[in-house]
Amino acid sequence: MISCDRSRAGESISQVDTAHMSIVRKEDLPFIGSSYNFVGAQQGNVGISMFLVEAQQGRGAPLHFYEYDEIVIVLEGSSRLVIGNTIQDVAAGNIVVVKAGTPHGFINSGEGVLKQIDIHVSPVFRQQSLEPSEASRKANLPLA
Repeated sequence: MISCDRSRAGESISQVDTAHMSIVRKEDLPFIGSSYNFVGAQQGNVGISMFLVEAQQGRGAPLHFYEYDEIVIVLEGSSRLVIGNTIQDVAAGNIVVVKAGTPHGFINSGEGVLKQIDIHVSPVFRQQSLEPSEASRKANLPLA
């Protein structure tokens, strides 16, 4: 909880109540593969986890699924997603909802760095890897 006293023009005094809030620097999170990993269970038992993806061209995630919903927010670049048997190209500004149990994966299909936030509706990651499908091979997803 942040409280601000703005009684004087242009001034602000902030106090952080650490019992109700924490601030985590992205750089302090573990970087695994192509993403920083925010695990809610390790951050005050928060009910979600996130991958803060920064994938180079051609990098991404092989076909997999989760037992919970995932929301993908594309911030920069282009992502080619495989969701079930569908191949979908998305770009910055798109939000994709992947329902629980749906096979999916992605690859950075653009020329620059792909930045996206993958929000997992779970305090821990529980990824189940899958064998490549026809759609994931066609989309050129990475292999597990």
